[in-house]
Amino acid sequence: MASTTNSCPLPSGCKIFTKMPDLLFIPEFVAGGLVWTLVASTKVAFPNPQGWVMFVSIFCFVLTSIWLFSFLCSLNQKGSYWPTLDVAYHAIAAAFYLSAAVPQALVTISTNTSATQIRQLNIAAVVMAYVATLLYTIHTVFSAIRWKSS
Repeated sequence: MASTTNSCPLPSGCKIFTKMPDLLFIPEFVAGGLVWTLVASTKVAFPNPQGWVMFVSIFCFVLTSIWLFSFLCSLNQKGSYWPTLDVAYHAIAAAFYLSAAVPQALVTISTNTSATQIRQLNIAAVVMAYVATLLYTIHTVFSAIRWKSS
């Protein structure tokens, strides 16, 4: 008799909000959205690497939205490649955020100390970029563990 159970280890629907690593979707949104907002609210001088920071934060925000939507709609149950894609996407996002946090820190260090509000926004953006890096890294590790155990 054929088994009717689903062999995909990924949760779908509202179940994604009940287990690690998928619980991290919401904090990833918050951290990424804050990086995007904080960098957008600072005065960008030319030349400045904050364009890369904006690209990374918007790119990851949009892709995480699509990824979350695919989990909510159970699209991740349609193939055996989804666990691999889950690990790959979160590893790429973690690497992107790390590559954005370092130039953001450089901009913050080189910001004139007389512009305290802009400096504080840049400091907050650096902190949130490193928080996003940490969240995506944790998500990658837990996704890899889930992928290996499936």
